[in-house]
Amino acid sequence: MRSVLLVKTSSLGDVIHNLPVVSDLHRMWPNMAIDWVVEESFADIPRMHSAVRKIIPVAIRRWRHDIRNRATRQEIKVCIRELRANYYDMVIDTQGLIKSALITRLAQGLRCGYARESAREPLAAWAYDCQFAIPRNAHAVERNRWLSAAAGEYSLELPLHYGLSIGDDAPSWLPQKPYVVMLSATSRPDKLWPEENWIALGQALFVKGLVCVLPTGNDTERERAERIALEIPNAIVAPPSSLNELAIVMRDARCVVGVDTGLTHLAAALNRPVAAIYVATDPGLTGVYAGNNAKNIGGAGQVPTPNDVFTALSPYLT
Repeated sequence: MRSVLLVKTSSLGDVIHNLPVVSDLHRMWPNMAIDWVVEESFADIPRMHSAVRKIIPVAIRRWRHDIRNRATRQEIKVCIRELRANYYDMVIDTQGLIKSALITRLAQGLRCGYARESAREPLAAWAYDCQFAIPRNAHAVERNRWLSAAAGEYSLELPLHYGLSIGDDAPSWLPQKPYVVMLSATSRPDKLWPEENWIALGQALFVKGLVCVLPTGNDTERERAERIALEIPNAIVAPPSSLNELAIVMRDARCVVGVDTGLTHLAAALNRPVAAIYVATDPGLTGVYAGNNAKNIGGAGQVPTPNDVFTALSPYLT
C-alpha cells in the first residue's frame, strides 16, 4: 500500500472524528502517503496530524454561492487538477454525502465508500467502486474506522488514537492560574445551554480557584460570552483565535466544558477532560468519544443542570 486519499470535508466535528483513520492507516503502513480533501476553513485539523502528507482544500460552501464568478470557476479547475494529479491505491469517502461522492469520483484510484443502506445520503453510493455495509447505529468515529479497515482489509484491533500534534507557544493573554475553557457557543440556537446555567457553573468554578475562559467566533457569540463573563469573577472572553491557537488553549486547560460544537470534540481529541452538554441532540452517535475523560451529559429534551455538569467536572478540579 503506497498512498490513500481521504475525503472528509466538513463539518468541524466530523473532520475531527476522521483523525483516528489517519492514525490507523499510519500504524498499518508507516510509509504510506496519506492525503486529505477538506473544506478550507477546517484544514488546520488534518494539519495537526503528522501522518498527513498533503491537504487538498475545497471551498464548496463558498463556491456554491458564487459559481458564476470567473475566479471561483478557476479555483474549481485548479482543485480538480490537484485531485487528479495522483493515482491512489485507495480513495476513501468516510462522509457518505453526494458532495463528497462527487469529489471521490473525480479522484483517481480505487474508490471506496459506504453501501447505499449505510451512507448518510444513499445516492452517494453510486460513486464508489467498492461499497461496504457499516452499521448506522455505531458512533461516527467507529463508522469511519470500520469503513477504512474494510477498504484496506485489515483487522481493527488498534487502540483509538487521534494523533494530534500542536505547537507549544501559549497565547500571552492566558491566565497564570489554572483555568477551565467554557465553550458556550454553537451554530444552532436549539443546542445552546441557558446563560444563567453558564453563570452558575462559572461562579462555582471560581470558588474552586479556577479562571473561566470563553472563546468566541463571531459578534453574536462574543456578546453572549461577554454577558456570561460579566457575572463570573475573573472570567476572560478570549480574543479572536485560530483553530491551532484554540487547540493550545484547550490542551493546557484543567478541563473543558462545552455544548454540542466542533471545538468540544477537539478538546476530547486532545485528551483533555471534557464535559459535553447536550440539550437538543442525542450524543449516542456523535457525542464526544475519547475514553473515560470524555463525558456526555444530557440529550434531546434533557437539559442538564449546572450541578450535573459541575459534578461531572469535579474529579478534574483539584
